[in-house]
Amino acid sequence: MSAKYQIPQHSVPLDDSWDVIVVGGGPAGSAAATAAARAGARTLLIEAATALGGMGTLGLVPWFCGYADGETVIARGIAEHIRTALCEGMPHLKEAQMGWWPAIDPELLKRTYDELVTGAGATVLFQSQVCQVDCGAHGQVQTLLVANKAGLRAYRAKVYVDCTGDGDLAAWAGAPFEKGDAAGNLQPATHCFMLTNVEPYDCWYNPQRPAGSAPSLHFFDPASPVHKALESGRYPLIVDWHSCSTRIGPKTFGYNFGHVYDVDNTDPVSVSKALMLGRKQAAQYRAAFAEFHPAFADAFLAATGTVLGVRETRRIMGDYVLGLDDYLARRSFPDEICRNAYNIDVHRKVDTAAAVAATKKPEELRQANEQEVKQLGNGESYGVPYRCLTPRGLKNVLVAGRCISTDRQVNGSVRIMACCLTTGEAAGTAAAMAAAAPLPDVHAVDTNRLRVSLLEHGAYLPEEPIH
Repeated sequence: MSAKYQIPQHSVPLDDSWDVIVVGGGPAGSAAATAAARAGARTLLIEAATALGGMGTLGLVPWFCGYADGETVIARGIAEHIRTALCEGMPHLKEAQMGWWPAIDPELLKRTYDELVTGAGATVLFQSQVCQVDCGAHGQVQTLLVANKAGLRAYRAKVYVDCTGDGDLAAWAGAPFEKGDAAGNLQPATHCFMLTNVEPYDCWYNPQRPAGSAPSLHFFDPASPVHKALESGRYPLIVDWHSCSTRIGPKTFGYNFGHVYDVDNTDPVSVSKALMLGRKQAAQYRAAFAEFHPAFADAFLAATGTVLGVRETRRIMGDYVLGLDDYLARRSFPDEICRNAYNIDVHRKVDTAAAVAATKKPEELRQANEQEVKQLGNGESYGVPYRCLTPRGLKNVLVAGRCISTDRQVNGSVRIMACCLTTGEAAGTAAAMAAAAPLPDVHAVDTNRLRVSLLEHGAYLPEEPIH
């Protein structure tokens, strides 16, 4: 836009009663608000949509990744509360390892987050969008301007936690950030969806599947309907073999399938187009499944995500940038606030012809995939230091979730919801500590005290002495 409009000067109502304001109510924001409130901070959680939970509720991502390292659950504390609530409310998750990577009933998860956050004493403000960040001297965010059905309102706190995923608050306040690769390319998004009236089928590829039995939908299975759809040429919006699904209820399955390319979640025009394309894409998947797999003969497309499944936008640069060397070394840190056990998972644009060719050699595809993601072994994880949550140049702002300070490859590992929960809990705890200081400074938080508090609330951290 080249034309400019000068907003007339006018005053708006100001609410300055808060110690901590958390922006964004996904896993990171819900955990941050819960942790800050339970520590005694007067806490407000501002969410642009109509429910908490982000990708697990509004985005219809069908299960949590990265809860366990193959031997034990390592996403604990508030994350463990969420996992347990899902397992208790979804009886089919009681099987051993399914509870490690729990499927998601989005309505159950919405209620779980509601009860968690409000039960801790935080206040939630839905359908409210932060539209401006006003800063004072010396890296202090002073006020947030928020738009909702009440018009424009100003909110002020001692400490702010950016859990927007895109790092909006921190970036608008002037924090340095990186975005995408060196050329600005971003990982593709996925528009998740839900099908009902589906007969039972095998969600995962089994190389020993008996001859004549129904195939899975997983991309390693050469008989998958996804492969057949690609080969048929009749479903132009099915452009690659990315495909993961799980059962979330009786005859009801969730789908993290396909990619929507060339979308930037910080550009509302780009996102608007992508959402409309994603809805058409979901309809083509349902039609292809019905054509190529008997379990979907009467399947019904029940819902698509109300938000797009975005993997990558800004990474806010903090006092430490977690990098590939840290991941490869399975490194621990003196100021470590959580462990992460999800592999590097950076999605790239796939040529449709190459995707069709890949369907003819699933074992080679499997090997290439495992080499690409640099698999962690059983019992292996790496630490995330507190310094990844402290943006450079901002004294009273923390970040948590997808936008924390990492390089691009490690961002492909920490972006998952389990790690968002654990970084969110740490950020909320630290925000309450900083807000209680005479001069709030998130960089001056005593990380020994922070770690002790997290351990007292069930966090999984190395057992070496804290000095």
